[in-house]
Amino acid sequence: MRIGFSPCPNDTFVFHAWVHDLLPGTPKLDVTYADIDITNSLAASPNGPEVLKISYAALPWVLSEYALLPCGGALGRGCGPLILTKNSEVVPNDPAALAGRRVAVPSERSTAYLLFRLWAAQNVPGGVGEIIIMPFHEIMPAVRDGMVDAGLVIHEARFTYPSYGLRLLTDLGSWWEADTNLPIPLGAIIAHRSLDLEAIAGWIRASVEYAWANPEMSREYVLRHAQELDPEVAQAHIDLYVNEFTANLGEEGYAAVTALLSRAAQEGLVPRVDLAALR
Repeated sequence: MRIGFSPCPNDTFVFHAWVHDLLPGTPKLDVTYADIDITNSLAASPNGPEVLKISYAALPWVLSEYALLPCGGALGRGCGPLILTKNSEVVPNDPAALAGRRVAVPSERSTAYLLFRLWAAQNVPGGVGEIIIMPFHEIMPAVRDGMVDAGLVIHEARFTYPSYGLRLLTDLGSWWEADTNLPIPLGAIIAHRSLDLEAIAGWIRASVEYAWANPEMSREYVLRHAQELDPEVAQAHIDLYVNEFTANLGEEGYAAVTALLSRAAQEGLVPRVDLAALR
């Protein structure tokens, strides 16, 4: 079975047991490790992998072929994207200072960018200037080196941005949680509708439970694929993004996904979907 997910610690931690044939009865996996911008594109391609990790923001474009699975993804609290800056003219807690600025983002169809656009519509008069798409691990160096005025970052950048001499302008997760009282839906696991979706969800949940029960087993695999090689950073990343919603979206998780996609559709940022079909 072909599967695509990122090399980030939360994904490799979640899928370690399945990838390494540690779960009886599961099919062997052919893994593509790729940045979220690439997996979003793979989901929209004619011959994409059967199972994929994508942004929730990309979900409306692929629901005709893929179904959302209730486990394995990234959704939680205190784990939202950050807007970072080094420019002294862009003052922390003053979103209006982003008006007309160059901002680097990790993907046009990332949940981070979708949250950014919803936030900017409320907080940046006249809108930001040029949006630059680049791989997420290149964004902080670009902000540090003055290539852009601000950067939208995800993943372990939450823990490492001070080492680049950057400062926080806005935590979009805090904004979303205060505005909705819901967790942040970041990354979704989807599977082709032609497959046994219940079985795949069961295998993923078993892989999550194995990882929790045997955290030391995945450590070498996680660090080998991580962009940030510091073991403490990798563990902090796992602790933040692998949580109860990874094992089961539940009612609160589905409510968060529904809120994100319905708000985005109302703003014309994503196609409207049958929200009931998400389950």
